[in-house]
Amino acid sequence: MSLYIEAWIRADLDDLWARTQEPGSHQRWDLRFTEIAYLPCREGEQQHFRYATRVLPFLTIAGTGVSAGERRRPDGTRTSALRFASPHPLSLLEEGSGYWRYVPAPDGDGIRFLTGYDYRPRWGRFGALADRAFFRPLMGWATAWSFDRLRLWLERDITPERALVNALAEVVLRVLCVAAAVLFLPVTALAAAALALILPPLPTTPAARRCLRTPPARARAPRILSTLATATEPQP
Repeated sequence: MSLYIEAWIRADLDDLWARTQEPGSHQRWDLRFTEIAYLPCREGEQQHFRYATRVLPFLTIAGTGVSAGERRRPDGTRTSALRFASPHPLSLLEEGSGYWRYVPAPDGDGIRFLTGYDYRPRWGRFGALADRAFFRPLMGWATAWSFDRLRLWLERDITPERALVNALAEVVLRVLCVAAAVLFLPVTALAAAALALILPPLPTTPAARRCLRTPPARARAPRILSTLATATEPQP
């Protein structure tokens, strides 16, 4: 898995599981999705779903996927895995797979919540170059930012909607400070811009930098991932 994100969240394991596995909760904190909905399935079948991302006010890119989870494992951890694909011709992401792991601390002081995922871009050579230069770094940042947004929701009861407002307000404030330095104290403009980039976000603002972006050891995909069917929508 070429993308890896890990967050340390001090929360109840059942609460974390619910806010990541229930589509209505998941779509609230995950910046990568605008809508997630489960499709009907029979008992014992793997869970298929649809997802959509609003790229522009007039453009929404949709796809389908299949997921499965292990809520009870002998070592106390939990795992979920998924495969996903988008047939939309404007979607750089063609198909991919990933997993989430929930690893409680032995002393009960938090949970290592981590993900690993990879995907195949479309559009041939151009798509591969665009993915490496822009889209893949953006996906990694968006995943880490979303994980910290989820952490704030669980630890501080700051709703995802409020966290987004906090983030936008802080960006505006930093831009205004740099603009004021340029207008009134030009000699300090460079220093003001550097501080705006370097200073850590406020504790109530989500930040991708709070998440681990490199696996501490070789990360392996869980076995459950190999049992998943294709991500295409099941036929009725």
